[in-house]
Amino acid sequence: MKLLLLSDVECRYLWDYYQPGRLDGIDLILSCGDLDAHYLSFLVTMGSAPLLYVHGNHDAGYAQHPPEGCDCIDGRLVTVGGLRILGLGGSMCYSGGAHQYTEKQMARRLMRLWPRLLCAGGVDLVLTHAPARGLGDSDALSHRGFRCFHKLLDTFHPRYLVYGHVHMNYGMDIPRTIQHGETTLINAYERYILEI
Repeated sequence: MKLLLLSDVECRYLWDYYQPGRLDGIDLILSCGDLDAHYLSFLVTMGSAPLLYVHGNHDAGYAQHPPEGCDCIDGRLVTVGGLRILGLGGSMCYSGGAHQYTEKQMARRLMRLWPRLLCAGGVDLVLTHAPARGLGDSDALSHRGFRCFHKLLDTFHPRYLVYGHVHMNYGMDIPRTIQHGETTLINAYERYILEI
């Protein structure tokens, strides 16, 4: 299964300079948020893969104009091609905007999903906007990750946690992938291909 992971910055190769065939072979597109709704609609139209997304902290406009043809899995557990995917969008609350949560609020959102995770026998891929605390985040409140994600990782051991929010052009030392136990964490900034 070939996944196209996206976050935060529209990929000019896939939009401004798109050429037919560039999405061939992609089985699933996952967006970690903060992307133009028209961009996501374009990708799902030009390719043949379904597109799932969670909200980023700059996606307030999705309420009036959501990405057409795409499926929001924020706060849901879905299965696609045998892959169990959990969606938890949003960032740490730093300005009171849409899709911003305190640590306690995000922990509550996660606990509400716990019974579904248990019934499903776990999760294979977690799709978030913000990273886990200390795993690809920064100390600045606006780009700090959530501590409660550690409980999810340490209990269910998903194969992947895919996140955005921390732009890789913020600094030279921002890693694309991080290993935490059995979980590979992937920063989906702009675009990344994951083959499972």
